[in-house]
Amino acid sequence: MPIDPFLIGNSFDPEHVRAMGVAFENACQSLGLTDTNDCLTTVIAGKIVETARTGERDAVRLYESVMQWACAA
Repeated sequence: MPIDPFLIGNSFDPEHVRAMGVAFENACQSLGLTDTNDCLTTVIAGKIVETARTGERDAVRLYESVMQWACAA
């Protein structure tokens, strides 16, 4: 499931987008999310974008950040 639809209105370089895409795909797989219209899928994408806006570019750290949030929620 690509993260691109969730990036509308944001500007990231291609490397950053790739890292977010990997983190998003892995998070969705870990959480069993398969529907882009699912509210939780949207929230997960938003959390990844939010973390990426802080300058994080590492896919593993983006993934770990969103998974820590999801486990705490």
